[in-house]
Amino acid sequence: MRLAVVCANGRVGQLVVKEAVERGLDVTAVIREDENKTVTSQVIKKDLFDLTKEDLAGFDVVVDAFGAWQEEDLYQHGTSLKHLCDLLSGTNVRLCIVGGAGSLYVNQEHTAQVKDGADFPEIFKPLANAMGKALDELRERKDVKWIYISPAGDFQADGDRTGAYIQAGEELILNAKGESIISYADYAIAMVDEIVSGNHIQQRISVVRK
Repeated sequence: MRLAVVCANGRVGQLVVKEAVERGLDVTAVIREDENKTVTSQVIKKDLFDLTKEDLAGFDVVVDAFGAWQEEDLYQHGTSLKHLCDLLSGTNVRLCIVGGAGSLYVNQEHTAQVKDGADFPEIFKPLANAMGKALDELRERKDVKWIYISPAGDFQADGDRTGAYIQAGEELILNAKGESIISYADYAIAMVDEIVSGNHIQQRISVVRK
């Protein structure tokens, strides 16, 4: 299986590359910097927005690990995802997206989301809204084999790799300890599991530490 990880030098991207390489996948890192921080030697040095259909031809799966944090750049969560979808439109290449938790639902009716809660930090609302809007637009794409994977509410960059997680759907769930938490390392495991299985085409799923 041939895999391209876009924005692979990011912290999640690096871990997805590492997990995939360790499982024997053929992995190419897509980076815009000169320095390759990943464990694969196969590299495409291009900005995400400069990628072409030819760049992604021949891959079985593309991982979108794009992230933007400054308020003036948040709109790029939507434009970057649209660009990748346009490149993969009508192909059999699956697009696995590193998503956000703010758009997970907190009721069975799916009328209330995490980001709308009174205790949701104000500082993260612009990011959650931008990612939520990008997800809404993604749901309209019937021409792309996308999979959107939301982490738990507490997404820990330096958390332990436990190797155990619970997979859920559109609703925020808690583990047996009443926690909504997952490390980047365990998220990478879940991502590669989905890359290998391809079980959730045109669906959003979520993961939490077991």
